[in-house]
Amino acid sequence: MKSQQEKARILIVDDEKMNLKVLATLLKEEYTPVLARSGEQALQHAWSDLPPDLILLDVVMPEMGGYDVLKQLKNDDKTKHIPVIFVTALSSVEDEEHGLRLGAVDYITKPYSPPIVKIRIRNHLRFVHQYKLLDQLAHLDGLTEIPNRRRFEEVFRREWARAVRNGSPISLAMVDVDFFKQYNDHYGHAMGDLALQGIAQALERDLKRPGDLIARYGGEEFVMVLPETDLPAAKIVAERARNTVAELRIPHEYSEVAAHVSVSIGVGTTTHQGRAISPETLLEAADKNLYLAKENGRNQTVGSVFNE
Repeated sequence: MKSQQEKARILIVDDEKMNLKVLATLLKEEYTPVLARSGEQALQHAWSDLPPDLILLDVVMPEMGGYDVLKQLKNDDKTKHIPVIFVTALSSVEDEEHGLRLGAVDYITKPYSPPIVKIRIRNHLRFVHQYKLLDQLAHLDGLTEIPNRRRFEEVFRREWARAVRNGSPISLAMVDVDFFKQYNDHYGHAMGDLALQGIAQALERDLKRPGDLIARYGGEEFVMVLPETDLPAAKIVAERARNTVAELRIPHEYSEVAAHVSVSIGVGTTTHQGRAISPETLLEAADKNLYLAKENGRNQTVGSVFNE
């Protein structure tokens, strides 16, 4: 049996306590059941930091019915891909068609066969697993195997919205490998690829918090997203990253700043005070500071707060 942490989480939503108990008992050996007795509770679970892998949803509930719950789930980027199976006493063809048109992946009518319910859940969770694997591949850089630019843009948009909502600081750090063209020219592109792989893996290991992200931005450039991080803290993270790359001791005799591969880093921070800025403006601020770090001699960090 899998450990509790490895089990798929199934959110069971029904206003009848007995229905919840029956389904939870049926599924608890293979999965982790999460119970909700209303549409509002279902949405709270779905929008939490630990969302379900699949939802079993009753249609007829007081205040907020299953159809309305499904509409809200499908209108939210965070929850629109969670598969929803209606488990309901509504058995007409019209009811089933309506539920499937709204985006449900399956429609089970009561009374149901427990073995059939388990098989259908297993099949849909297999699709979820396959989708997640494909999604992970689509968000990884092929060379370095860390998140790619697409993943950075998604995470940055999400963390930016959260920072605006909470009025919290957020920082970006742009990282550029110093004199990388000269490295490629003299050591060859194969060695250049190996250097980028080593740098990327070291930078990823260096991030301490689960919410931080390092991604390959393009070429020899990387970007770090640091939520809830003010400028002093962001500069500490950036300097630690710069030292981490230096400690790799990758020889670079054609560098003008060190005997080994080094990086320059530009940090931009906004505290969301004063006039609001756009995420693009913060990215430009970090890039501008990266330019200043390179102009000032490379192998250093330059950062500033940018609020307007």
